[in-house]
Amino acid sequence: MSTHSLTALPIRRLTPRDLVACADLSEDRGWPREEHKWGLLLAGGTGYGIDDPAGGLVTACVVTDYGPRERPELAAIGMVLVAERYARQGVGRRLMRHVVDEMGTTPLALHATEYGRPLYEELGFKVTGRAEMVSGVFTPDGSESEVFTRPATAEDLAPVLRLDEEVFGSDRTHMITRLPAFADQLRVAEENGRIVGYAAAWPNMTTHVVGPLIARDTKTAKALVSSLAAHTDRPLRTDIDTRHEDLLSWLKERGLASVGFNAVMTHKIPELPGDWTRRFAPLTVAAG
Repeated sequence: MSTHSLTALPIRRLTPRDLVACADLSEDRGWPREEHKWGLLLAGGTGYGIDDPAGGLVTACVVTDYGPRERPELAAIGMVLVAERYARQGVGRRLMRHVVDEMGTTPLALHATEYGRPLYEELGFKVTGRAEMVSGVFTPDGSESEVFTRPATAEDLAPVLRLDEEVFGSDRTHMITRLPAFADQLRVAEENGRIVGYAAAWPNMTTHVVGPLIARDTKTAKALVSSLAAHTDRPLRTDIDTRHEDLLSWLKERGLASVGFNAVMTHKIPELPGDWTRRFAPLTVAAG
């Protein structure tokens, strides 16, 4: 297909009915299919894509808004993909320009690979942080944590939402309330009847991804990860803000190895809102 023909193809909103096409696009680029994650993103966010007249998708991405629906305070962009056969023809740039224009004055954030970073910089995004992905079989150290953790209950939802908004810096009720169905585990850390942290472990191919990971301090974050690891036989994977050096060192001592880094980039804001000292890992890098 010519470049001229590509520019004539309309950009449309994606729906959960596009899940298989999105997973096919992931696979086309050598990514895992990640249908479980795509399902969450398409249900909780807004997908954008271009249909290939020959079938499937030319390109796709998902935007997840946070804050009031009528005036979002932050939008996370993720899963930006272009089919291999249309790579390096400007279609990804066209989709991203459309999304940036569509979001107007809403602050934007994303996690960028080294491959994608030049495009985002061209569109006005600035690097404001860094996240390191680590993965592997977690090996407990045999000690018992002083921090009390337990499985979350329905009664915990309201305090978890309050804590999450305080730490994340914006209301993401529409995503966090999906965690009980999306994740295999959702656990809280508690002190004197007050929730001081929470974390989820959700299935992604052969691993359990730890995220979100929100905790009062590093000791609490370690306790939450340990409690999640104790209840799964899968390897763990998570993306940790590199400012949390102590947690990253501890995870590597416990058997997780570095897989790679993503640049945290923002547009229209100098940095992510909220309290990074208590925000250890995102729900997923695609949704913040």
